[in-house]
Amino acid sequence: MATREHQLLNKIKTFGQKVPPLRPVASGQLVRVVGLTLEATGCRAPVGSLCSIETVAGELVAEVIGFDDKLLYLMPVEELRGVLPGARVQPLGEQSGLNVGLSLLGRVLDGGGEPLDGLGPLNTDQKASRHAPSINPLSRRAISEPLDVGVRAINAMLTVGKGQRMGLFAGSGVGKSVLLGMMTRGTTADIIVVGLVGERGREVKEFIEEILGEQGRARSVVVAAPADTSPLMRLRACETSTRIAEYFRDLGYNVLLLMDSLTRYAQAQREVALAVGEPPATKGYPPSVFAKLPRLVERAGNGGPGQGSITAFYTVLTEGDDQQDPIADASRAILDGHVVLSRQLADSGHYPAIDIEASISRVAPMVITDEHLDSMRKVKQMYSLYQQNKDLISIGAYSQGSDPRIDNAIRLQPAMNAFLQQSFKDAISFDDSHLMMSQIAGQCQ
Repeated sequence: MATREHQLLNKIKTFGQKVPPLRPVASGQLVRVVGLTLEATGCRAPVGSLCSIETVAGELVAEVIGFDDKLLYLMPVEELRGVLPGARVQPLGEQSGLNVGLSLLGRVLDGGGEPLDGLGPLNTDQKASRHAPSINPLSRRAISEPLDVGVRAINAMLTVGKGQRMGLFAGSGVGKSVLLGMMTRGTTADIIVVGLVGERGREVKEFIEEILGEQGRARSVVVAAPADTSPLMRLRACETSTRIAEYFRDLGYNVLLLMDSLTRYAQAQREVALAVGEPPATKGYPPSVFAKLPRLVERAGNGGPGQGSITAFYTVLTEGDDQQDPIADASRAILDGHVVLSRQLADSGHYPAIDIEASISRVAPMVITDEHLDSMRKVKQMYSLYQQNKDLISIGAYSQGSDPRIDNAIRLQPAMNAFLQQSFKDAISFDDSHLMMSQIAGQCQ
């Protein structure tokens, strides 16, 4: 027995001698700059790690996004300025952890998780890995409870469950940011995480000060990466928002994650992928875009036993109001429902401009009562009946009394419009939303 142990120890020693000692990482040099892509030789660094590049203005931090044989492709995290031919490139290793903790509430962070609001450093010594392990789908809790978002049309007609992932499909200028602000003030979620990615800098400040307000900001964490930041920073902002939401979910909180927008995330990944030579596919989007979208979205949802939930709303910009846009089409397939905002409703002053006919919540039947579901169906059918005959009614081609159901739809149209509209300053509870819908449904025949 002792002899066998001796042999085993000798094998371990021999194996240890075969392992070469760790060598310090050598620095390389910059050989080419094309657009935002930097090419370096003479150093080794894994994809996703950081490097420091010597410039006339100081050190520039860049991230490794790919390689080709001995050529390393990098993209700057900050503004590209002052780089020189042959500049020294020094690998820095893996990215540091993300600051987390309850002290993040009320703060505005950049895409890397650093303070952007000028309120001083984050008062936390807690760190979390930037890449959380994926959750086994069989260990997630089922979606069984509704979440009150404070918006009457969504609470009643498109009920959202805790842990659901919803898409908010809208063109530009139809009120999606205002709708997100309404949810931050009216939701019953414990904590709100807002990701503002690729938006105009002016809109970021307006959202925080006017739409979010003091009440919403007190229990929110805002991560902002405006349109003028690098594509890497925009990608990081989405991932940082999701990681912060995951941290609070793992502590047992019910989190509402609002990300504006998923399209900007896809566009940032397109910029990075095309820069390293990935071939474009659907409308210029390379395949990696459609691989990263589900990885990001699947991180939201319910946790395991003892954990909380992440109910997520991802805005999707439909270019030219085209619902068949590649990103919109791919997003619909991986989300648990979608809320469509109509430009026609917005132009007529109907806010929030939610198109009830084109919107759906796939988990609503699992989180509401049979009575609620029946009322929802009746109101939706009556609303759709009016919309189908709207042109005939408006030009006077419909004769009253021809169809009792259409007559009833015409009579109930003012009540249904009043029900679906709401001031952005109001927050309507889930119970009040259900009660008002039930009153309208009782008049549907």
